[in-house]
Amino acid sequence: MSLEKIRVLVVDDSAIVRKVFSEELSKFSDIEIIGTAPDPFIARDKIVNLKPDVITLDIEMPKMDGLTFLKKLMKYYPLPVVIVSSLTPRGGKMTLEALDLGAVDVIGKPSGSYSVGNMSEQLAHKIRAASKVEVTKRNGGQDSGTARPEPVKALSQTTNKVIAIGASTGGTEALKNVLISMPVNAPGILVVQHMPAQFTKSFADRLDELCQIKVKEAEDNDLVTQGSALIAPGNFHMILRRSGARYYVEIKDGPMVHHQRPAVDVLFKSTARYAGANAIGVILTGMGSDGAEGLLHMKKAGAQTIGQDEKTCVVYGMPKEAVKLGAVDKEVPLNRIANEIIRIV
Repeated sequence: MSLEKIRVLVVDDSAIVRKVFSEELSKFSDIEIIGTAPDPFIARDKIVNLKPDVITLDIEMPKMDGLTFLKKLMKYYPLPVVIVSSLTPRGGKMTLEALDLGAVDVIGKPSGSYSVGNMSEQLAHKIRAASKVEVTKRNGGQDSGTARPEPVKALSQTTNKVIAIGASTGGTEALKNVLISMPVNAPGILVVQHMPAQFTKSFADRLDELCQIKVKEAEDNDLVTQGSALIAPGNFHMILRRSGARYYVEIKDGPMVHHQRPAVDVLFKSTARYAGANAIGVILTGMGSDGAEGLLHMKKAGAQTIGQDEKTCVVYGMPKEAVKLGAVDKEVPLNRIANEIIRIV
């Protein structure tokens, strides 16, 4: 029986990018490039005529920028969109806006150490994830319909626990939901969100503005402290280490794990090793199996573990794999995860 292919439309003003994406993605047996478009006006006609399953969308284009086009698309003809952006601070900010408007995921254009080979593997992975997402109509990028987080009571006393959280597709909104609810005296939090370099800095900065706790992109040797969250930088793994009573992080290069760098498994396994029963592991929405094995390591080391439930996941992939391994103590709806963490603490 032949597999039904995921039909993809590539929208990018660069002829080179359109050619590279078309050639690279055509190497995957489950993906079919049904067309390309150099600008949103041509893209609009091709979307209506060709009915793609997923669109890759350049965010900076002439005639109409990607954000304006995305806003119109989500209002009138919602489709799963993977944003393709330059690896720049400006690209990072615009990408976060695109995710707010309803884009499913983001990938950086290949440059320097980020090779075309790495990019094509990751882009194929993101397209597969996007094809599973049910996108609903948005009116100008308002609330995505995620249930509001439950109010969280502040901790009556502090602890030396470490909270490790992993997420992928749909994770930017899920993480916002969890972190915005954490009280100022919450234990130190470590986060791996599958995201390219540059974008993690913009993401951390935006969360820092919204949250009671301090949020920053992690740097090598940063201490894990109460009332703060460290976001793994794009294209680097983040590892928990311990020196005496103090926890700190190591930021390092290394091979991709599950086609990802940073990888959730790398963080979770190091947390199991150095924090053991002092840790809480949380696995959120995302495609694939990254984090499932690491969460099992954490559970076996005595940590308590939480998985986002299927109903509130954008893609119930990573939590599902963790549940299948027996790594999840409790499945919880997204808006109750922060409360569950605090209850455990």
